[in-house]
Amino acid sequence: MTKFALVVAAVAVMAQAPAYAGGEGRVEARGGIVFTDRASEAFAGIGGGYDFDLGDKLFVGVDLGADKVLARGSDVVLTVGGRIGVKVGEKGRIYANGGMGFCCGGSDPYIGAGYQQKLGSKVYGKIEYRRALTSFGRDINFAGVGVGISF
Repeated sequence: MTKFALVVAAVAVMAQAPAYAGGEGRVEARGGIVFTDRASEAFAGIGGGYDFDLGDKLFVGVDLGADKVLARGSDVVLTVGGRIGVKVGEKGRIYANGGMGFCCGGSDPYIGAGYQQKLGSKVYGKIEYRRALTSFGRDINFAGVGVGISF
């Protein structure tokens, strides 16, 4: 029930976000490599969120995502989290992120960092690293790139 409440809260914040001035929504496609100390595999996913401006240089945001490891028998990992960062010039954002990942009936926290760069007025590219801090003793790393649209 707690997982469901977290997802509902994040969706509610994102739905109400356009009512606030000084923010920006985003949706993206992403992919890369997921690895542990013993194996690696490709992943592909989608994500979305909303960033709230905290003045000229800082921002804070909410994130939702769904990533699929492209190995036979792998489940989709759903993520709910947030990010906080610094604006770099007119088009860049560097950030730290964190939240919870949900898969296979369980949940584990994740932390990470990334850089997002506008490629036009609405299109952006990004690179990101996330580390899932799993309860089964082997942390899982996601290193990826993405392209998205802001609104």
